[in-house]
Amino acid sequence: MRKLKSTRSLVLGSLICCCFFLFQPVLGQNTPMKQGTVERIKVHGKGLEGNLSGDSPDREVSIYLPPSYKTNPKRRYPVVYLLHGFTDNDAQWYGFQTHWINLPNVVNKALASGQLHEMILVTPNAYTRFQGSFYSNSVTTGNWEDYVAKELVANIDKNYRTIPQASSRGIAGHSMGGYGAFRIGQKYPEIFSSVYLLSPCCLSPSENELQNLNNLSRLENIHTPEEVNKADFLTRAAFATGAAWAPNPKKPPFYLDLPTDKGQVQPLIVAKRMANMPIATLDQNITNVKKLTAIGFDAGTQDTNIAASIQVLDQQLNKYGIKHSFEIYEGDHVNRVAERIETKMLGFFSDNLSFEAKKVK
Repeated sequence: MRKLKSTRSLVLGSLICCCFFLFQPVLGQNTPMKQGTVERIKVHGKGLEGNLSGDSPDREVSIYLPPSYKTNPKRRYPVVYLLHGFTDNDAQWYGFQTHWINLPNVVNKALASGQLHEMILVTPNAYTRFQGSFYSNSVTTGNWEDYVAKELVANIDKNYRTIPQASSRGIAGHSMGGYGAFRIGQKYPEIFSSVYLLSPCCLSPSENELQNLNNLSRLENIHTPEEVNKADFLTRAAFATGAAWAPNPKKPPFYLDLPTDKGQVQPLIVAKRMANMPIATLDQNITNVKKLTAIGFDAGTQDTNIAASIQVLDQQLNKYGIKHSFEIYEGDHVNRVAERIETKMLGFFSDNLSFEAKKVK
């Protein structure tokens, strides 16, 4: 009987111990995820002054500072310039307005894994009168290419604890922003070392665009900015790219040339548009492209034209033997972009950017 009681005590004690450990919180389970901080400032663009669209040269810029930025005042960080897409703005991406993505939450979640290096992210507000700058130099919309590559970078390096060297700077973007990232990245390897494109638009002309040039004559029936704003997405995009790539300071109220005039295709204007597509200029910029440390790009299977265009980019880079990463995943133009940033893009920059300043000899 005494033996049975002893056995029962042993079993009971074991159960108590098991329950104690089973109901203890898993290490880190209730630990709050470290949060980065977001600042929204204004950065003046000298090259944006006097643009014919009348847009302000004082542009909002949203900045994500990683969790340790406030607690480790001596630490410096690499920077990724992340460019938003057409009809978007920086406020939408950084949680100031409701949108399909909240970038700070995405980055916080990615950093919580402990597998990534911390970095600063910077996104300028490129929303214009035409709902997007296409990050190009134009008298109509202003010199956006110069603004991003030179003025914005200089301002961020001056006012934040960055590692001010090309090997510690990346440029990325979604859709119009992906276009801008490749346009700028292939021209300025002395400023940016790594490039990642998320569903980049407008890299090369699609067969549909070339076949449908005659249909663009409908654009000639639009005469006021209000009519542009009420038009369908493709019409608005045609005016925005026209302002960026075919500006005309003598042609108010839009100050741009359309691909047709009185229903007739204008070969020179079409040539200007094609000349602003990065794959079309890749051969001329190939020396610069070879200087880049890393190039990555992706698109969803349902994003048909864009998926086709990045396959062309893949082929062109392979032709020159340029190393790059490339993936077409199951998805559309936006539904998995947040996931791609979390699981692919941030890791890409964590692997390829330099997190140490070069020593000056």
